[in-house]
Amino acid sequence: MTKHDMSVCFLGEAKESSPSSSAVIKLIYWRDVKKTGVVFGSTMFVLLSLAFYSVVSVVAYLALAALTVTFSFRVYKNVMQALQKTGDGHPFKQWLDTDIAIPEDKVQDVMKTVVKKVNCTAKELRRLFLVEELVDSIKFGLLLWVLTYLGSWFNGMTLVILAVVGVFTIPKVYETHKTQIDHYIGIAKDQVNKVLTQVKQKLPFLQKKQKTQ
Repeated sequence: MTKHDMSVCFLGEAKESSPSSSAVIKLIYWRDVKKTGVVFGSTMFVLLSLAFYSVVSVVAYLALAALTVTFSFRVYKNVMQALQKTGDGHPFKQWLDTDIAIPEDKVQDVMKTVVKKVNCTAKELRRLFLVEELVDSIKFGLLLWVLTYLGSWFNGMTLVILAVVGVFTIPKVYETHKTQIDHYIGIAKDQVNKVLTQVKQKLPFLQKKQKTQ
């Protein structure tokens, strides 16, 4: 599997852009500051709550808060209608009449994408664990080794929180300081490539075998 195959496996084809992916890009690049702030703030609130309380408690409290708001608003509107003698009807009628059923074709499309990703990931993991290419398996092993240290320093929820913060900050920072960051990344890549070249020259068995066409 080539590097292009790996990128397609985990990231998908670049041409496969959907409205949902465009909405996500707009969110993480802060195109609409108010909308991104609401999403980021609410996500962080839920994650921080999960870091201190159980999932059941967080879900129950959030649901109870939502029910309290809707119930209070319904009672308030009923009282106002009784005092003003108006017949505005149910205050949430617009949302009650909205069709929230998930289309079957959308479900099938999502399932096809998920199955495709799972199969592709399984093939890539098989290739790495069965050492099809020594260099790639060594890199994978180093990554796992680094993850053991991350696991000893942070718990799973902390890593999720850091990942969310990174998703909402790194793309915007990179977009703002793209020139400087690309310059330093290029320097780092050159140094890494030099080291890898020297290692491969001293250890020829690490060279990837050319696959026959």
